[in-house]
Amino acid sequence: MNWKDIAKNAGQVLDTKLLDIGGTTLTVGTLLTAVLIVIASFVLSWMLQRAIQRGLDRRGVDTERGAGVVGRLLHYLLVVVGLGVALQTAGIRLGALFAAGAVFAVGIGFAMQNITQNFVSGVILLVERSIKPGDILQIEGEMVRIVDMGIRSTLVRTLNEENMIVPNATIVQSTVKNYTARDPLYRLRVVVGVTYSSDMSQVRRVLEAVAAQLEWRETSKDPRILLTEFGSSSVDWEVSVWIMNPWDNRQCRSLAREAIWNAFKAEGIVIAFPQLDVHFDAPIEQSFEKLAKVA
Repeated sequence: MNWKDIAKNAGQVLDTKLLDIGGTTLTVGTLLTAVLIVIASFVLSWMLQRAIQRGLDRRGVDTERGAGVVGRLLHYLLVVVGLGVALQTAGIRLGALFAAGAVFAVGIGFAMQNITQNFVSGVILLVERSIKPGDILQIEGEMVRIVDMGIRSTLVRTLNEENMIVPNATIVQSTVKNYTARDPLYRLRVVVGVTYSSDMSQVRRVLEAVAAQLEWRETSKDPRILLTEFGSSSVDWEVSVWIMNPWDNRQCRSLAREAIWNAFKAEGIVIAFPQLDVHFDAPIEQSFEKLAKVA
């Protein structure tokens, strides 16, 4: 058998009819071509992602952010285009397919509304780059650290060492504090109340000395001591110092409270607690005296 016979037989196999789709005959050749187009789109996507990553590495760009953003968007785009070309090659008219499934597509659209919303929010976060893995945020009142950012959701870790999956739409549509957006400097506040009989000048001196002696505070910013409120049972003071890692705020706040407690105890300053004074009218006092005599 010569090459002409092999080519002729191969051509006959490729021209073998499989089925008819909307007046178009699907053959082995067209099906094989469609499959090859889909495979080529994945291969092209992989090659372009590698090229983008190498280019960003040479420029010193954070590849975890840059290559991840561009690579994911490029991958989805190439795969969708590849599938569309493959379907057209196979004889499936996308326009007719979309028209036939319009009602079904509307139902799917309503069902996938949240998914689409989170997907678009993920694209916004990845392109905008205002939040990156490692950032410390406050989301819905809780401090979390960004572990990984996906196209639909973001993986975060809480102070209690718990993993949470946060929909991207929650981050985009709500007010989020980013403690490390510009720098990791974090203001730590500790409130303590003393009795009204305390010497307030002495209280200030002790709090200033305690704040200045905290070894873990950021020394580039001076501590602040503020008298914040005259409470019902105490005079409230606020001690503010700065730290360079917001994630350590609970431990640092505990150490600051211990230092304040020990300093107050050494200086004889009383930390106030809720008290209630009860005054009896004269008839009630007389009734108590009579009860005491009877007893």
